[in-house]
Amino acid sequence: MTWLPDYDPIAGDRQSCDALELVVVPRTRDLGGGFPVRRALPHGKRQMVGPFIFFDHFGPVQFMAGQGMDVKPHPHIGLATVSYLFDGKITHRDSEGNIQDIRPGAMNLMTAGRGIAHSERTPEVERADGHSLLGLQSWIALPAGQEEIDPSFQHFSADALPSITDGGLTARVIAGKAFGKAAPVKTVSDWFYVEVQLGAGMSAPLDNDYEERAIYLVSGAVQIAGDVFEGPRLLVFRPGDAITVTATSPARMMFLGGAALEGPRYIWWNFVSSSQERIEQAKEDWKQARFGPVPDETEFIPLPEKSY
Repeated sequence: MTWLPDYDPIAGDRQSCDALELVVVPRTRDLGGGFPVRRALPHGKRQMVGPFIFFDHFGPVQFMAGQGMDVKPHPHIGLATVSYLFDGKITHRDSEGNIQDIRPGAMNLMTAGRGIAHSERTPEVERADGHSLLGLQSWIALPAGQEEIDPSFQHFSADALPSITDGGLTARVIAGKAFGKAAPVKTVSDWFYVEVQLGAGMSAPLDNDYEERAIYLVSGAVQIAGDVFEGPRLLVFRPGDAITVTATSPARMMFLGGAALEGPRYIWWNFVSSSQERIEQAKEDWKQARFGPVPDETEFIPLPEKSY
């Protein structure tokens, strides 16, 4: 996806226990056409959790017949995107020639590296009939020494990802390791991403195997150390503590995090880099049409005058 940062004040809950570093109530924005987005990262008090530098929660939205999502071709550098759906369908196209329908539960990792352009649109069948859409898009900042790698795209269907079912707990390991299982996706740094669903009264552990960890509560309510949180919320935990999450109502959430990067990143529009000069070069490259063309696309999003 494409974005502009949101610097409106974000309300926060009190810190509920020593293990919690930050609780973020995502800021809701309408990107047009009744398409709501909730942005949890970057936050004024926290740029990243592990390498997660951007976290958008889009929908639920119901498109009428003839309507749909249309994110025109736009560029990225220095990051990898994860598009993850709970409902609906999106067609991904990128300048490496990849065309892929994204369906609920699938892992779609586009690594921009030195540069890639892509579009995200509602497929024609769904557009004709009308459909609903609900999902998440995350950006993973690439570590030093890997920011300029070749662009690539990986896709794994929901059936190809490890899953766990235990009574009222179900989980799908999208990246990294959790619940004793490892996802097949290849990553260039140490991070994890897991969908977890809990029935009321059920619990799940948030292991301390990763340096930085958070839970994004999509829906429902959970109890942690005696305090209750309702979705949507991003709960960021301090390193090292063993955390148990108990659902007080049916809950859907994402466990996420990983190793902290060696330093902060510059973010301008859709570009992420440890170098401000590299951002400037990417801006010029997009203006001069130096990114490759996206298949079956004739439109594009022009470079904005400013990102802030």
